[in-house]
Parts: sequence; structure tokens; C-alpha cells
Amino acid sequence: MSDKSSDPWWMQWNPDNVTLSDTDVSDAWKTCVLQGVYFGGNDYNGWLGARISSVFVILVVSTFCTLYPVLAKHIKWMRINKWFYMFARNFGTGVIVATAFIHLMDPAYEEIGGLSCVGSTGHWADYSWCPAIMLATVFLTFLVDLFSAVFVEKKYGAVHEHNYDEIAQTIVRPNQPVHDYERSQVEQTSSQSAIANDIDAKIPNANTDTESVVDSIQADISFKSEFAAFLVLEFGVLFHSVMIGLNLGSTGKEFSTLYPVLVFHQSFEGLGIGARLSAIEFPQNKRWWPYALCVIYGLTTPICVAIGLGIRTTYNSSSYTVNVVSGVLDAISAGVLLYTGMVELLARDWIFNAHRTKEIKEILFGINSMLWGAGLMALLGKWA
Repeated sequence: MSDKSSDPWWMQWNPDNVTLSDTDVSDAWKTCVLQGVYFGGNDYNGWLGARISSVFVILVVSTFCTLYPVLAKHIKWMRINKWFYMFARNFGTGVIVATAFIHLMDPAYEEIGGLSCVGSTGHWADYSWCPAIMLATVFLTFLVDLFSAVFVEKKYGAVHEHNYDEIAQTIVRPNQPVHDYERSQVEQTSSQSAIANDIDAKIPNANTDTESVVDSIQADISFKSEFAAFLVLEFGVLFHSVMIGLNLGSTGKEFSTLYPVLVFHQSFEGLGIGARLSAIEFPQNKRWWPYALCVIYGLTTPICVAIGLGIRTTYNSSSYTVNVVSGVLDAISAGVLLYTGMVELLARDWIFNAHRTKEIKEILFGINSMLWGAGLMALLGKWA
């Protein structure tokens, strides 16, 4: 036993003198020692040049993958094949769902779950806090989504979202029709009529072009609803990007494996974010917003890698504090992406979308693309 009163309480035992069957020492202490939380240290092992290169490689690759679908919407020669757009959109959905389960939920349990060092000590051992944080985040995300929609409806009337096909038509090559089936316009017409009547009631003597006003209001409604949902998605992804950037900059022998894996990881996520962002019709005075959001995503991980490099000789990725912070952030991000992936992406695109394609070939292609995204992201979870 140590006589140094200034030492942390857990240093009163020497791990070299304690066995797993020793009943004088708590199981929680043994768990923390085995997981490297107690008596652990900095893992940095060099490779400084490669670590510096990762800042720029991830910056360029992730930013490009995120920007490409957005640029393809506005630059004629970059317009892509409709099948590629469908692939990117659905591949991204699979990536987001797999990220929630494999890259966020699983690490959160490892960091603050019941079998972790954190989860077996102090008040963390009193309750299953990891799933509780995820559950609370799912409902909080739902409430934000619900009340943002209620606010828009109260202010403007019923919400009409952009037809998936109308958006896709601006991104794919013009000589390629998106779908061949007839589209129902009953709901849109009803919503427009309600708004038109409201305008006439408020301004009975107005001689303005009511159709133009209705279109403008509908566009504003759609933008605010879709943009709010997208911000929730990006928020969840950025939380995750902070911790993986810090770990890449300061990790030890795992760096050589983690580096290429995270390049693909950030690229896949970026492609999914970009495809979703390209489907939002931004008002004329906000056309620069999607580019700014793409750049923010592209910069987050490289900046955090650079921070990790700055603290590479002192940062201990296995410390108690790092596990708590990382575990809570991962649990929050998992809750956000679980709701967003299952409700905003999967359910909205495939179940509640009145304009979803009825062509079996296109449905199977979309599902296949989604499974590829989920499968590849799940595979990357073996290493990162």
C-alpha cells in the first residue's frame, strides 16, 4: 500500500500484488485496472508526419464527398446520373443508421455502460445511465422535431414538403426522368387552397398574384421544416466527429489502422450528409448555407485531430474523465442519430412518403444501396 496521502484513492493498491480472486479489493477497482483507466498512461508512439497528413487528407476527402451532391445540384456539367443520386441518398441513410448502432451505441456502453469502469463506480453504478441518456435524447429529439413542425404550422398553415422527385430532377441529368408513375397532387392543392383563402380573408382587396404568394409561402414552410430536421442530423454527427478526431491525433499503436478506416468513415458520412443537404431548397438569400454546413462538417474532425496532436504526449484516452465525456457524447449522438435515421430518413422516405416510387426495380435498388451503406459502415466498426 502507498503512504502518499496526495495520491488518488485507487493507488492504495498495487496491481502487481492484487489477484482477480482477492476479496479485499472491489471488483470495480479490478475492472478499472484491467481497462487501463487506473494506472493507464499516454499511448502516443510517434508517426508525427502521418498524423499531420491525416489532418489534410480527412479535410479534403470528407469536404469533397459532402460538397459533391450540393455542387451537382447547381453546376450543370456536374449533374449526376439519377441512379447515382438514388444510391448516394439511400447509401447515406444506411451509413447514418449503422453509425448510431455500431459507432456510437456500442462505444457508449464500453465507456459508461454497466460493465465499464465508469459504470461500476460511484453513482454511475446506481442506474443504467447509458441507455437512459439515449432514451432521453430520442424523446428530446422527437420533441424538438414535433414543436418545430407545430411552430411552422401555426405560423404558415399545413406543411407541404418537397416532392423527392422534384428535388432529384434538379440534381440528375435533365434527359433522365426520375419516375414514370403519376403523382398525386390532392394534398398539395388542398394546402395551397387553404393558404390562398387565408390570404384573401386577410387582404380582401388585394390584387396580387395569389398563386405566386402561395408558392412562396409553401417554399418557406418546406425549407424551415426540412432544415430543422437536417440540423438535428448534423448535430449528432458532429458530436461524434469531435471524439474520433481527438483519438486519432493522440492514439498509440492503433493509429496505422485507424487512419485509413476514418478516411472512409468520414467520406461515407459526408456523402450521406451531402445527399440530404442537396434535397433542401434554400431561399435565394441563403444559398451559401449548404456550402458552409459542408465545410463545417469537413473541418470538425481535422481540427480535433490537430488538437489531439497538440496534447498527444499528455492526453490519456483511457482516463476516467475522458471515458465519462466521450461516453455521454456518444450516448447523446446515438440517441439523435437513432431518431433521425429511423424516423426522418427511413420512415419518411420509404413508409410515409406519398410520392415514393412504385417501381419494384427502383425500390430494390434503393434498399440495396441502403444495405450497402449500413453494411460497409458496420464493417468499419471492427477497427474504429
